[in-house]
Amino acid sequence: MEIGVRILLAFLLHQGTGCSMAAVQTPALTSHLGARDTGKVARVGGQEDGGHEGCSPGFQVKHYQLAFTGSFQKGQALIQVEFDDCAGNEDVQFEVSDPSFFVDEDLNLVPRQDVLRSQPVLSIHGLSAHADDTAQVEVTGLPAQSPHTLRCVLGVGQTLPFRSKRSLLIPPMIVTENQRAPFPRKIGTSHVISTERLGSHIFRLTGPGADQDPKGLFTIDIDTGEVSVSRSLDREAIDSYQLEVSTTDFAGNLVEAPALLVITVIDQNDNRPIFKEQSYTGEVLEGSPKGTTVMAMTALDADDAGTDNAALRYNIVRQSPDKPSPSMFYIDAERGDIVTVISNKLLDRETLPTTTYELEIVAKDMAGSEVGLTGTATATITITDKNDHAPEFTRTLFEAHVFEGSSGVVVNLTVDDRDDPDTGAWRAIYSIIKGDPTLSFKIQTNPDNNEGMLSISKPLDYEAKAPHTLLIKVENEDALVPDVGYGPSSTATVHIAVLDVNEGPVFFPDPLIVSRMENIPIGSFVASLNTTDPDILQIQSIRYAVLRDPAGWLSVSPVTGTVNTSGSLDRESPYVHDNKYTAVFIATDNGSPPATGTGTLVIHLEDYNDNAPYVVPSIARVCEDAHDMNVAIVGGRDKDLAPNAAPFKIELGKQLGLDKTWKVTSVNSTHSQVMLLQPLKMANYQLPLLITDSGVPPLSNNTEIKVQVCVCKKNKMHCSSGPSHRASLPVLLATPLLVLLCL
Repeated sequence: MEIGVRILLAFLLHQGTGCSMAAVQTPALTSHLGARDTGKVARVGGQEDGGHEGCSPGFQVKHYQLAFTGSFQKGQALIQVEFDDCAGNEDVQFEVSDPSFFVDEDLNLVPRQDVLRSQPVLSIHGLSAHADDTAQVEVTGLPAQSPHTLRCVLGVGQTLPFRSKRSLLIPPMIVTENQRAPFPRKIGTSHVISTERLGSHIFRLTGPGADQDPKGLFTIDIDTGEVSVSRSLDREAIDSYQLEVSTTDFAGNLVEAPALLVITVIDQNDNRPIFKEQSYTGEVLEGSPKGTTVMAMTALDADDAGTDNAALRYNIVRQSPDKPSPSMFYIDAERGDIVTVISNKLLDRETLPTTTYELEIVAKDMAGSEVGLTGTATATITITDKNDHAPEFTRTLFEAHVFEGSSGVVVNLTVDDRDDPDTGAWRAIYSIIKGDPTLSFKIQTNPDNNEGMLSISKPLDYEAKAPHTLLIKVENEDALVPDVGYGPSSTATVHIAVLDVNEGPVFFPDPLIVSRMENIPIGSFVASLNTTDPDILQIQSIRYAVLRDPAGWLSVSPVTGTVNTSGSLDRESPYVHDNKYTAVFIATDNGSPPATGTGTLVIHLEDYNDNAPYVVPSIARVCEDAHDMNVAIVGGRDKDLAPNAAPFKIELGKQLGLDKTWKVTSVNSTHSQVMLLQPLKMANYQLPLLITDSGVPPLSNNTEIKVQVCVCKKNKMHCSSGPSHRASLPVLLATPLLVLLCL
């Protein structure tokens, strides 16, 4: 029965009944056919791309065909795609253009739900860390929009109720880039399943590449649906075009809705590999083991990455120089990694003819075949230094002669180091490991020539130690490699002979500090100068002299060094600072040539009560009608120190009648208040005062202050500019009488 139905259906379709395959199948028959035949159609329809030896990441079959059998059932495995990312297919993700489908873990295309109508072309995108590729599934045998029953197809008891609509089935098309004239060239045909005769419809082509930019690349024959390309294409500019094909009747009414037409531009090998840089630089440490990665070369090819047109292979075509081996380096043909192939013993920077090698690298596409295009770049590799040579002194013994007391560099220590100059493996560090307990020497490295500059940090003394023998060690800034050490050649002996010079006498103590009372008699003893002669191996005499005596108060015995006063010591002298007087003396020996030394004498002067006190201020003013009879507060001053100064006693002078008009009252140990006992007329008065200090014996001083009695109006004082009157009683009594006579 099943076979008969099949034959009948085929016959009806061949006769043009107008019913689609899906429309005449019973549900049972549809399920049966789909389950039995779908897989076979997919496998037969798959078109494998041309491959090459080795794995090519991505879809191994890029085009599939799938027969539609009425519907796709949820969970039904429709086809199995072939995808290999050449790394185990871990974490591969697939995305189907129609969300009603997905790819399961067994690489089967499976509906998520019952699908009653599918898109004519499905795209599957596969993505992993190692591959990124797309495959297409062409769905054939899609039904028309209006369903029909088996009864309709057999024509039992009825005629066709209506005409079916047309349905476009457009297979993907391919165009090879860089095609030559003549144009246009036919690239495919839009197939139509229709019950009407040819010529009853018009094909239309729309989209980018047709009526949109870039316009005019593709055209369609309005009668036959043949699609043509009008000029040469460039895949590197646009690698695919998505257009739409539709049909209309002659009145312009839409017959078939727009269907997708995908035109893929097939790559040609028209782009040669280009390196990211024309010149690459890399470094490798000398002594590195064989197989050490030096650097990576990377070239790019604009051709299709999924084809051999962009499958690059790298090769070293030249090495300069070619010693000690023309093949010191190897480049991984696929990755472009340059590694060493020379043994670590031969990779010795100090024995190689050069420390820089230049490689010419060629990248060839087409997986390196003879027909492939090439690109070239250079790689400059520097053999860098490691500290595999210890520095060695050029001599085992260095000698120098220096005068005692001298300073500066006494000897330059020279070394050889075979490592790379101006690196930490070459720069030398010197150290004194023996013979300098007093730290009298230091060594610095000359950065220009790597020599060790041995200098004196403390003056050498011939009498203390004439010869000095030092043991010097030299090392590098960088540590030596484990199998290299510092040997005997990395140490040297330095012999320094100290030459005697006549050294000047040395005062002790220096400075010499003594205390003396000021105003001691001239010729008094002040101090005895003491000196020693460093030249203890010689017998020499010393003579003394005054070198600096600002006030001329001192003299010294040339032979004994005894210092006496030749003038009066005055603590209040401007040459005395902070009660100290400083003088400098010189001592000269009788060596050849004579040598001198200087010493300082500091005399701390003790105070003697030799200065009488005085009163400040010397002028005071008061208003003649003042109600406050206080004239001024006066204070005492004294050049002497306590106890030869304050407290001061300030009182009126010893003149008759002063106490009738004036009064002086003590305020504190240094100041007193001057007051009037009765008003005075405007005039200037000289008031005698007596001030006495507290020294033993005390000193007194008769002094005067000028008191101006002024007329005060509106906060202004009008004082007399005439001479001052003595402030005695007769004068004070006569003043009113003179005023009356003048009237």
